[in-house]
This record gives sequence, structure tokens and C-alpha cells, in this order.
Amino acid sequence: MDVHEITPCCSPVLTEPLTEADAEELAAAFKVVADPVRLRLLSLIAQAGEICSCDLVAPIGKSQPTISHHMSVLADSGLVHREKRGKWAWYSVVPERLSVLRDALGGVPVARS
Repeated sequence: MDVHEITPCCSPVLTEPLTEADAEELAAAFKVVADPVRLRLLSLIAQAGEICSCDLVAPIGKSQPTISHHMSVLADSGLVHREKRGKWAWYSVVPERLSVLRDALGGVPVARS
């Protein structure tokens, strides 16, 4: 997966039509979080505030190489900050990057039953 840093790109999707380039950039950003393992990792990190990579394997139930791969995708996209401390990596969520995704969906009407 070709991962780019998530940056503000466009107006909310329902306020005006997206250009092809903006749509491609936004789709790539959403693809980063379109994986259940990455969503769970983001949730764990956000809840903890900051967490060691050594504490991510057991709750997710995946192998260390799998966790490492997903964390690299999240870090490369800018959704999490990685800090090396000794032999371990510590992660924290970058709220500004998550808001790019949230803001892109701004104005999405809520379905009513």
C-alpha cells in the first residue's frame, strides 16, 4: 500500500464537488483507516494517550510483525507519532490528522429511521 501523509486537501465532500485529484487524495487517506486492525490500534492508542509497541500485540491478537506493519502505515500517514525509546517504539495519536478525515465528512446528513 502506497501511504502518503494525510494533509488537508479539500472542502467537505457535500459542500462542493471534489476534483479528481482531491478525491484520490481523500480516498487514499480513508484507505489507511479502512482496516479493522488499524482502527483497533488507533482506538487503543487514543484511549491510552501514549502506548509502547510492546503493549499492542496481546490486545489485538496479531503477531508482532503484523502489528509493526500496521503501525508503520499509521505512522507514515501521520495519524500517529512514533518515538523511539531504547529498543521500543512509543506511539501517540496526532489529533490534527484525524480531524482532516472528520472534517472532510463535515455536513454529512445523519440518516433518520
